[in-house]
Amino acid sequence: MSTRVDGPESLIIESRDELVGYLESGCKPQSEWRIGTEHEKFGFNVTDNSPVPYEGPRGIGALLEAHHNCFGWDAVRENGKIIALSCSDCPIGGSISLEPGGQFELSGAPLKTIHETEAELRQHLSQVGSVAHQLGIGFLGLGFSPKWKLDEIPVMPKDRYRIMMQYMPKRGSHGLDMMFRTATVQVNMDFSDEADMVRKLRVGLALQPIATALFASSPFTEGKLNGFQSYRAQMWQDTDPDRTGGLPFAFDDGMGFERYVDYALDVPMYFVYRDGRYIDVAGSSFRDFMSGKLDALPGLRPTIDDWADHLTTLFPEVRLKKFLEMRGADAGPFGLLLGLPALWAGLLYDTTALDGAASLIASWTQEERDEMRLAVPRTGLATPFRGRTVRELAREVLALAEGGLLRRAQRNDKGQDETHMLRPLMEIVETGRTESDRLIAAYEGPWKGNIDRLFESEAL
Repeated sequence: MSTRVDGPESLIIESRDELVGYLESGCKPQSEWRIGTEHEKFGFNVTDNSPVPYEGPRGIGALLEAHHNCFGWDAVRENGKIIALSCSDCPIGGSISLEPGGQFELSGAPLKTIHETEAELRQHLSQVGSVAHQLGIGFLGLGFSPKWKLDEIPVMPKDRYRIMMQYMPKRGSHGLDMMFRTATVQVNMDFSDEADMVRKLRVGLALQPIATALFASSPFTEGKLNGFQSYRAQMWQDTDPDRTGGLPFAFDDGMGFERYVDYALDVPMYFVYRDGRYIDVAGSSFRDFMSGKLDALPGLRPTIDDWADHLTTLFPEVRLKKFLEMRGADAGPFGLLLGLPALWAGLLYDTTALDGAASLIASWTQEERDEMRLAVPRTGLATPFRGRTVRELAREVLALAEGGLLRRAQRNDKGQDETHMLRPLMEIVETGRTESDRLIAAYEGPWKGNIDRLFESEAL
């Protein structure tokens, strides 16, 4: 959770250079690189597999309050209602927040190893599970809500979501589906300097469709098969072209922090936060805000906190803040949640692996990258690419990641091997059978087309 500042004069942004400096301040020496894992999950009422409302004695609000009371996490409130939890004093910290439709999100702390990530995830699922059980709430790790219609899903009491709900339908046909019916796992990765950032950004963008294929787990919509491997990824393709996609400019000569700032300056804003409330400025640019030309707030100019807020409303396949967010994967079961940080740490935190990944993508054209990104949601690992398939590419990428993790263990004082975290992904590649394939087989087989069986067998 970011600390809110209501814009004292001393913090007003004076120049574009400050925006660039904000991103540049994320540069860290390799010894300080960390891994942050975030994952979302769908809550459901175990009695009837319905979505969980915010209000009521067995609602999401009550769940957050129970977690706050039982485990001492600090409560974050908006308009008097608890909307998030943070735990800066925990041995393994992080925060818990709500996505628009009540998707429960753990924003993990920046950790040194994936072993720490595993401990963090186990602690989180144990704590949340213990209080959720008392309220009759279960959780599913999938990329898309498997049963509920859009109008059945409750809206969480966060004003920023109200603003987004009004704006999203103006810029795409699936923005509300993205907000209310998708769930993801993502990993946050550090960089040492601008050149390192650009290299990792390009590798991340080019290989994100491979992550989408490996982690595909959203083959259902409203209780039926939808014909996709990752319906979550398909929703992103018609959400808002101003702020989504593969960032073609990132592969141009001269790419760096300044170029990303220029992109972000012109992406339409959603809101400005002042005096404890979100003010709707949807459609205005941050560039206008810099000049004091927001129609809703004439003369007001931004602080660096406004810039940090705005960056969170950009949704490309890889997002740059003070770190890089890998955003291409569906949420899934526990083993796959650990597979994502293992994949990206192996590729990006070892020079040899990063060299190999950069070499692999070096000759890919923007047209080829776009074609793969657009095709993978439906055809997954079977997607053709340059006479091969994404499955074959994924095998090569996983070999690079495994080598990177082995060398990472050799550099680690404790020699902690993280390569076993890749095993679920390697099994997917070897069998050609994704999580979506497994769920489809169960639905067509023992579940006999009854989507409620998914809630019984797949709860986290």
